[in-house]
Amino acid sequence: MLGFVMFLNACNTKKQNSKDSDSLTTEESYLGQKPPGLIPELFAPGIVSTKDLEIEAAFAPSMNEFYFVRQMKGESPNSHVVQYKNGEWLESVAERNSGEVFISTDGKTMYLGNKYRQRSTSGWSEEKSLGSQFEEIPIMRLTASTAGTYVFDEREEIGTIRYSRLIDGKHEEPKAFSNEINTGKWTAHPFIAPDESYIIWDSEREGGYGETDLYISFRMEDGSWGPAINMGEDINNERENTYGSVTPDGKYFLFNTIDLDEGVANIYWVSAEVINKLRPVDFRNDR
Repeated sequence: MLGFVMFLNACNTKKQNSKDSDSLTTEESYLGQKPPGLIPELFAPGIVSTKDLEIEAAFAPSMNEFYFVRQMKGESPNSHVVQYKNGEWLESVAERNSGEVFISTDGKTMYLGNKYRQRSTSGWSEEKSLGSQFEEIPIMRLTASTAGTYVFDEREEIGTIRYSRLIDGKHEEPKAFSNEINTGKWTAHPFIAPDESYIIWDSEREGGYGETDLYISFRMEDGSWGPAINMGEDINNERENTYGSVTPDGKYFLFNTIDLDEGVANIYWVSAEVINKLRPVDFRNDR
């Protein structure tokens, strides 16, 4: 089983000893942080976002587990989890997983590139292979829709984002997305919406704001993917802007901003309304 060791710097959040349940109130959600509006803010400053390097944010659908990676200066990166137990958020640390964490929409599977773990009453299982059609692909990040469609990248100089649908209980051979998505010097870290209505990824391409920008493509009525839309100057800047995802409750957009030359890597969050504002007018929720 995956055994986490208690990290010594426990989260500085309010403890409520009288509470036995692990369910969260609005005030306790998101590690007790005040939610942002339409301008991105550091996520959990001093708790998650520090002077060290933090990347790869992932909430479990229950919203009472938050996963990320931290690298302290002079040390190797480690996987961290912050869990809500007995009325408080507690942080634990373990050795790095083989891939980047994404939790399935039902909360039962932790995807780790071309491996996965299954949740049981005693915790997460050992890593298992996704299957022979994925073993030879150097996957960094794999995300999955509610219907079971896998969307993933590969650890290569240019990179290709692929998908694999779940058909009759089995995943088909991976297929590459069109050039709307697979364009640029670097294409990686995809996030597929639970309902498959959009894909978010990061790419280095002409017309961007910096080294790597976050882009989004919406699914059209005919099932095709619309043009890549740069997520704009409020999200992207001259640094590397990567690893976008939406919280399982659909309310907030999380992403990384990285500048390794300056030793900066932090997690930011913003209202997911920024996504709705980028939708083609006919697909907007506010129509």
